[in-house]
Amino acid sequence: MKKLIGSCLLASALLGNAWADELRMVGEAHLKVLFWSVYNSRLYSADGRYQPGQRPLRLEIEYLLDIDADDLVERTREEWQHQGVARQLQEQWAQQLVRLWPDVAASDVLSVVIDTHQTSTFYRNGELLGVIDDPEFGHHFLGIWLSPDTSRPELRLAMIGAE
Repeated sequence: MKKLIGSCLLASALLGNAWADELRMVGEAHLKVLFWSVYNSRLYSADGRYQPGQRPLRLEIEYLLDIDADDLVERTREEWQHQGVARQLQEQWAQQLVRLWPDVAASDVLSVVIDTHQTSTFYRNGELLGVIDDPEFGHHFLGIWLSPDTSRPELRLAMIGAE
């Protein structure tokens, strides 16, 4: 039964997210750490505005240097720790991300689309990577950039179009 549900989610991700291309940009930000430009990020919504909890949303991250998938997952885990996400959830989600995320090279774009059903669908350079069908995951994953408790409030302001 789980395989059937997973197959249905995957088919839905392949066929049902055509509307994701119709989303309008809310804001964009550039992350620089010391001397290194790490990534450019962009947030999209149906109307080009951000409201907490609204769906659908698409977050794109264009990497400006090569990063190992394990390092991406570890940094994600650190951000969840910063926001107080339960350790058990962090571990569960990190295991899923390890299976989904590849190493990224400079100019790769990883994106996640969170639809109205709270399903998170990941892509690299437009190619489907996989789906996480846990409403809490999408909320906490986006929280890395969009939560008022983010570790990088200046990026949040730029992403939500408040800057």
